Amino acid sequence: MARRAFAEALGTGLLVTVVVGSGLMAQRLSPGQTGLELLENSTATAFGLAVLILAFGPVSGAHFNPVVTLVDHLLGRRAGTGIRPRAAAAYIGAQILGGIGGAVLANLMFDQPAIAASTHSRTGFPVWLGELVATAGLILVVFALGRTGRARQAPAAVGAYIGSAYWFTSSTSFANPAVTIARALTDSFAGIAPASVPGFVLAQLLGAALGALTVVVLYPRRSS
Repeated sequence: MARRAFAEALGTGLLVTVVVGSGLMAQRLSPGQTGLELLENSTATAFGLAVLILAFGPVSGAHFNPVVTLVDHLLGRRAGTGIRPRAAAAYIGAQILGGIGGAVLANLMFDQPAIAASTHSRTGFPVWLGELVATAGLILVVFALGRTGRARQAPAAVGAYIGSAYWFTSSTSFANPAVTIARALTDSFAGIAPASVPGFVLAQLLGAALGALTVVVLYPRRSS
């Protein structure tokens, strides 16, 4: 369990480092060009996430996301295949702590204060709706692949989904409470103001519930 939790902490931390670090680099390379900054940030995130899933998947399943862990527990509870409560709690704690560490690392690499509250406000119904859609879609992709015996395709599929969701959702697809909390600690292109975090997390939880319900309706049984 310790090894698996460490993998979740390290994987989530590196994911946040990719997101925040590429956002900081985008600011340096393309100052004031928001579209180009988003392209640079989303491309790095899509590729980085795919690689991290490949690297850590054999150890912990590469959740890197509290809502993925919660849905794994809830959907697998009846069949006895999901992550158990104690392991889920360890995963979620590790993901949050790892994410914070990843934000600190990215800030320091780019000569920023280790922790700086973001001033990037992200609030309002359209943005929350975008985050709900982003999270629901992520849950659908992850668990549809698992229930149809295509889990090996998850690195490419999940990376591609998140990369595209940067562009088709109004929230730029955080879709992850641990990453959201961590991104509040960097005053950069990838940041989110602390006051905006609760709305995002609530939207993510609702999106996860919607995504899980869709998985149950479309794929009621795990493929043999």
